[in-house]
Amino acid sequence: MELIHTKLKHAKAFIFDVDGVMTDGSVIGTEEGNFLRNFNIKDGYAIQHATKLNYPMAIISGGSSNGVNKRFEMLGVKDIYTGQKHKQAAFEAFLTKYNLTPEDVIYMGDDLPDYPLLKIVGVACCPADAAIDILEICHYVSPFKGGHGCVRDIIEKTLKLQEKWWVEESFMW
Repeated sequence: MELIHTKLKHAKAFIFDVDGVMTDGSVIGTEEGNFLRNFNIKDGYAIQHATKLNYPMAIISGGSSNGVNKRFEMLGVKDIYTGQKHKQAAFEAFLTKYNLTPEDVIYMGDDLPDYPLLKIVGVACCPADAAIDILEICHYVSPFKGGHGCVRDIIEKTLKLQEKWWVEESFMW
């Protein structure tokens, strides 16, 4: 546990997958052909808290949805890469934009498209119900399932270790 605390203490940025991490992986299809997702409000609070504290944060997802984009824009996420067939290009663009190295990044993913990035980041994380191949390579497995607070878990742990969880901005939405 000491190693993960050290890694979290030195992390500078967050990147998250959407389906299976921010959501439980289920979608509802509408008659119009849209797909609706259910997000955890506590994850949202932690995301907006970290963005207000100027942590670079990105969403990199294979899925594409205006609703997903709007959700994260509302929370202050500036780097939203949806519709990514391969996530590497978006990852590299994010690193370049913020002058980061892979070791500076906490990445949370849950399935095989996340595998290449999880292998190279400083802190590889996943929800408790991630695919077995992902569970085996992560530095940290949240006790929470996707869509049930795993994002809040890793952001809160990181900000507490960096002594930025309980600051004036903590008490505002």
